[in-house]
Amino acid sequence: MGLISGYPVGAKVAANLRDKDICSKEECERLLSFTNNSGPLFITGTVGITMFGSTEIGLLLFITHLLASLTVGILFRFWKRKKNDYQTKNNTYKTTEKNNLVSLVNLGEVMAESIISSIKTILLIGGFIILFSSIISIINSSGLLNVITSTLSTIFNALNIDTSFIQGIFTGLLEVTNGLSLISNIHVKKLSINILIASFLLGFGGLSVMLQVLSIISKTDLSCKPYIIGKILQAFLATFYTYILMNVVPFLQFDL
Repeated sequence: MGLISGYPVGAKVAANLRDKDICSKEECERLLSFTNNSGPLFITGTVGITMFGSTEIGLLLFITHLLASLTVGILFRFWKRKKNDYQTKNNTYKTTEKNNLVSLVNLGEVMAESIISSIKTILLIGGFIILFSSIISIINSSGLLNVITSTLSTIFNALNIDTSFIQGIFTGLLEVTNGLSLISNIHVKKLSINILIASFLLGFGGLSVMLQVLSIISKTDLSCKPYIIGKILQAFLATFYTYILMNVVPFLQFDL
């Protein structure tokens, strides 16, 4: 669900599993670390086709995003590993499992709850995007972004990266969609740099998504620490996989 539906469905499913006591705290924290991802429609459609104008770039970003997510999941299999890891906190799920089955009697109630839950999630996502878009606009208008650009320009020059990427990276770390839009519109001869930065931002997800996850798991006993560590790892792994594929596969070499 996390790979198909996009942010923050993976976190919502993990929180529901914990709320119903289907999985232990450690298991759900492992799920948080790698199941909250960008969806294929967003990566291939919005980022690949709409922003970069290339289906190949969209597929490349989605494949590396998927590989990075699965790698993080494998790495986190050792997170707080215990002998009683597969025991739920109250062992109540088996006794109440029959009551959770969908039938013609409670079908209407289940559908109504699903619709209400979906609408709440959509409003949550939209609200955070609007909030962070406003924050980015304020930072840009106040001149603070120019100060940040001037401060980081020395580092980017040392890494031989165009300083025009600073604004896009900073924006993407706050809200991923706005950042990706800026990155895709920067015209440089080495398009691979744009793609690598986009891959990093997709893997990280941005502060906006992080707060969405925090709001979802706030009513559970789950820690956000594995999610934060997992997203940082996924960002670097996605960038690494993207770099490897662009240098190994001939038709994925996009530099002019």
